Parts: sequence; C-alpha cells; structure tokens
Amino acid sequence: MKKLVAVIDDEPDIVELVSIHLHKASFDTAAFHDAGSFLQSLTTQVPHLIVLDLMLPDADGYELCRNLKASGKFASIPIIMLTAKSEETDKVLGLELGADDYVTKPFSPRELVARVKAVLRRQRIQQESKQTLIGDHIVVDANRFEVTVDGERIDLTSTEFRILHLLSQRKGWVYSREQILEHLWGHDKAVLDRTVDVHIKNIREKLGAGGAHIKNVRGVGYKVDE
Repeated sequence: MKKLVAVIDDEPDIVELVSIHLHKASFDTAAFHDAGSFLQSLTTQVPHLIVLDLMLPDADGYELCRNLKASGKFASIPIIMLTAKSEETDKVLGLELGADDYVTKPFSPRELVARVKAVLRRQRIQQESKQTLIGDHIVVDANRFEVTVDGERIDLTSTEFRILHLLSQRKGWVYSREQILEHLWGHDKAVLDRTVDVHIKNIREKLGAGGAHIKNVRGVGYKVDE
C-alpha cells in the first residue's frame, strides 16, 4: 500500500510541485493550503508523514507541529518542515519542537523526496526493533512506537522516542551529543548541541521518576542506567 504524505503550504505552486514529485516516487498525497482544513481531515485519514510549511494563513507552523507532537494520537507522525526561514535558530526551534527534518526554500524537489524516504525508512527500522525494558517499569516498544511507564502510555514526540530508544539499546553506554544528533538527522544537520539537552529534559519530565534512569555524563553525553 502506498504511503500517504500530507503537504501543507499556502502556495499552490509549491503544493503542486511537491505533490508531482511525490507521485513520481510512488507516494499518495493530500494537499492542504491551511492548517484548519488539514486538522479537519484527520478525522477521516491520518497521513504517514507531513510536509509542513511554517507560514500558514490561519496558524503558526511551529505551533501546529508542537500540538501534533503533544498529541497521543498523532505524535508518531513524522514531520518535515518546509520553509523560507533559513536561520539556524529557526531550524533549531523546529527540531526542538519535534520535527523530524527541516528543508529550506528554495529547495530541490528530488532532495525533498529523498528526505521523505529517509525519514520513513528510519521510522520503519525503529518499528522493526523489539521491546526494551528500562528498570522494572519503563517499556520502550519500537513496534508500537510508544513508551509505557507502569503500563501507562507516555506521549513522546517521534524525536524524543528515537533518543530514548537509542539510549536504551545499550544500557550504560555513553552517547555523545554528536552521536545522538547523527542518529537523528545524519551528517547534514547544522544544529546545536543544546537541541539534545532540550529533548533529554523533556523526556525526563515526561517519564517522571523514571527520568532518573537517564544520566548526564559531564563533558561527554548521556546514557541510560538501571
């Protein structure tokens, strides 16, 4: 079955361009020119990935991303931000809010399609992994793309989940911030180390007492200990 990609942009030419190239790559697309129509569509169809413009006529793209990633039902949907905002601070903010990738305009449609494939491939690899137990009460389930604490689901963004899943795979192993960033976005991401710190802080808060399992090794990085 073809993967469905939602393209949200208020510029019809951009939506058409992206949709044409995604169709050529065997994706289905759903086009939206504002946030309202997209949110309404979620009652009938949920996309496998979202390409999101940040400057929409009825909503701020950052806020839309934040709300989706905070939602238990839609948090695991990957989001690629597509925007004319090219400053490093804009990219860092988008990634900290849980975006899975960030593409600036003007852009190469072929590169965007490649990034869509890469994000979906990373998600598939995560989902094929087995459950991991942290301590006696935290379960990281990559098949379901969810984390539970004492049987209660914790709503992590896809980026937060991938960080916790990485750390949990080799307990006691210290991952540097650079290694975590490379795992998340590869070598082509010019983002700050503090991006990792923000995600770790959010993960700890959401895990409650279980957040104590994530240790900061000063001057090196982070690890999961039991």
